[in-house]
Amino acid sequence: MNDKKTKFLFYLLTLNLSLNLFLAGCTVGPDFVRPNPPQVKSYTHGADPSATIPADGQSQLFEQGGSIAADWWRLFNSSKLDVVIKDAITGNLTLQAAQASLRRSQDNLRAGYGIFYPQFNAGFDATRQKSSPAGLGLSSPGSIFNLFTLQASVSYALDFFGGDRRAVESLQAQVDFNRYEVQGTYLALSGNIVNTIIAQAAYREQIKAVEQIISMDREQAGISEAQWEAGTVPYSNVLSLHSQLAADEATLPPLRQKLSQTEHLLATLTGHTPAEYALPQIDWADLKLPDKLPMTLPSGLVRQRPDILAAEAQLHSSSAEIGVATAALFPSFTLNGAFGQSNNSLSDLFKESSSIWSVGANVAAPIFHGGTLWFGRQAAIEGYNQSLADYRQAVLNAFAQVADTLLALEHDAETLQAQSQALSTSEEALRLVQANYQAGTANYLQVLLADNQYHQARIGYLEASAQRFQDTVALFVALGGGWWNGAELSNLTKY
Repeated sequence: MNDKKTKFLFYLLTLNLSLNLFLAGCTVGPDFVRPNPPQVKSYTHGADPSATIPADGQSQLFEQGGSIAADWWRLFNSSKLDVVIKDAITGNLTLQAAQASLRRSQDNLRAGYGIFYPQFNAGFDATRQKSSPAGLGLSSPGSIFNLFTLQASVSYALDFFGGDRRAVESLQAQVDFNRYEVQGTYLALSGNIVNTIIAQAAYREQIKAVEQIISMDREQAGISEAQWEAGTVPYSNVLSLHSQLAADEATLPPLRQKLSQTEHLLATLTGHTPAEYALPQIDWADLKLPDKLPMTLPSGLVRQRPDILAAEAQLHSSSAEIGVATAALFPSFTLNGAFGQSNNSLSDLFKESSSIWSVGANVAAPIFHGGTLWFGRQAAIEGYNQSLADYRQAVLNAFAQVADTLLALEHDAETLQAQSQALSTSEEALRLVQANYQAGTANYLQVLLADNQYHQARIGYLEASAQRFQDTVALFVALGGGWWNGAELSNLTKY
């Protein structure tokens, strides 16, 4: 290529770039604006609670505007819990799938940016042809010859109405969507692990409680057999106590099954099979109920919950798609250039006389497409309306979840307070009735009743206590989990 042609193509590309910069302000379609947060000051009707009542010797305080730590589960004061969650971050397959989806969207975005650059192509053709002069009205015989063509071409699309820019904007919003999906997956994973470990520890305690009841049942059955042999009680007493023993023993297998299910679930969450995963045992005594719970203001919740932010990113993408569909209604402009060599002899291909070139522009304007483009734009507008409704619903669901959890913690404290009192009373009643029965001043019906009451109170206390722990976990999850305060999660979404 000679110097004049080189300079010409250089000036052409410079002009294209300048035009695109000038036309950047011609982008059609709406510019995305983040929706305003709901104008409410509290999550519940009236004022939000500031603290729960004391239960089992502890009340929980809600700190308005308090900062949520990214590793919020450390507030449960178990180093073993931290080990399990770190294991899950490494091995959880759902999290890995979300990360792969994020990487794919980032690669799609990088690919989308290519539209802003000139498109260069090169080709080489080698053909053997036969011409037919008869097509030109000549009677001379045709000739057979070789044709070799080496050519480079460049094209540059002028994004006059911003359709390409809106398409890239939509791709960027999809990256944001997938990033928040990773954060949401991480939040759900950590919440599920903590909840499962709490349930597992509670099942172990329930199993211990039932085993203690069974031990007492056996002791009472032995005493009753001795009394029957001495002729002081009827044999029906012995049968009744053995029946109670069998009934209490029957409650153990379901509890053990639930305990096994928690172990299998934890293995799955950490990316292992149940056969190969050895979970560090976390007992009930290893867990501490957090007494200070940070509370995010309602106006801040919509800027930190991953599901709301993902819905917002989807709304942004839908907004950009309107611009893409609108730009399709207008003409498109493309500048083209080509330069090459063509000759019927390969040895003469690079001679000056073999050079070919072309420079031109293309304008394509849609005239009639049977309503395809118009209704495509209408569909994009309705897609935006759908995404807007989904976003608003996500906000409503989030506010309702926080409100539910706040009131649940209040009710958990009330329930645990009552269950704690019932446990204390039934335990004392059982002790007295057992002493009276051994002394012969109480009958077996009184023992059975006291035994059953204590059993139910013990199980009820453990269930209420576990529910209070799990609703505390639910509050951290409902508030977004503090992902914005952690460097570790930033690494999960940074590639």
